[in-house]
Amino acid sequence: MSEPGGVREVKSAARTVELLELLAARGDRPARLQELADALGVPRSSMYALLQTLIAHGWVRTDITGSLYGIGIHALLTGTSYLDSDPRVRAVRPYLDEASQALGETIHLGRLDGRDVAYLATRESHEYLRTISRVGRRLPAHVGALGKALLAERPDTELPAGPYEPATPNTHTTRESLTADLAAIRARGYSIDREEGVLGIVGFGFVLRYDNPPLDAISCSVPVARLTPEHEGQIVAVMREVRAKIEATAPGAGGAPHWR
Repeated sequence: MSEPGGVREVKSAARTVELLELLAARGDRPARLQELADALGVPRSSMYALLQTLIAHGWVRTDITGSLYGIGIHALLTGTSYLDSDPRVRAVRPYLDEASQALGETIHLGRLDGRDVAYLATRESHEYLRTISRVGRRLPAHVGALGKALLAERPDTELPAGPYEPATPNTHTTRESLTADLAAIRARGYSIDREEGVLGIVGFGFVLRYDNPPLDAISCSVPVARLTPEHEGQIVAVMREVRAKIEATAPGAGGAPHWR
């Protein structure tokens, strides 16, 4: 296989990346050797050798029996480095604090990555605490407020045909349903996720237009039980103001690397 630049893909490197992404996607569900070999379509002996190499370097961990495998601590260190080195994440964080303090709700920053949104920063509500931080996690773009806000900035022709995987009974599962919602988002200027990603939670998403097309968005999540028309109006007003401040102060391309 060749990349667009004409450089042939290094199979061993690609296999290593595929393995790490597979282990990361499993979360707290460790995998057995045969599961990993079958999933990536490689011989058991080759998978074992690769796992042992990655264990030695801290990218994979194993249990005391040596039969279960999970993502290692070096993946965390690399992910943290990504967040610390990104000037836009650093610039946005204070405004997430501002929005959280003004609204008393959970505020997120997310970035589009293929067909998913990766969570880059979160400020949790003191009223509604998640048991697991979302930072570093991914969600299909069609599911939540962040992703829908970003999809609305793109032509509908870029959407996959579907059907889409549901996260709740309220998730859009057809292209027709999603495109109708995206049209409403464009007219409204922000997205609304009414229990489409998590039951009991409503999200409001606001795209950050410092890239073209935009890659980042911010959102506010609030439990349905606390969402009144008055509070919804306050959320929209505060988030619009915070978005304007971010877009006015976030670093532009300037002399910074233009990552792709």
